[in-house]
Amino acid sequence: MEHTSTIWWVAAAIAVAATLAIAVVLAVRLVRARRMLGDSGIPMSRKVLFWGALVYLVSPADLLPDPILLDDIGVLLAALRALHQAGARAGAREPDSVA
Repeated sequence: MEHTSTIWWVAAAIAVAATLAIAVVLAVRLVRARRMLGDSGIPMSRKVLFWGALVYLVSPADLLPDPILLDDIGVLLAALRALHQAGARAGAREPDSVA
């Protein structure tokens, strides 16, 4: 029984680490998206998609009922990607990165 419980704890630790890594990526993208939301060159549909993803994130309804919020994070990351691609096409300037 000890072996099974050790495997379970290792799997749980890996899931938590993966979730934290995704959360860090998400936080960085959210900070970068702040400037793009005010840019008039980005289509309103991409901005609405972003805000809709945020509403989905905080809403209690889920496509996949899970405690790790994988579907919520995935929807928000997809909306952020669409927003950043629209910004790149519109020529929006990314925030300066620290070298």
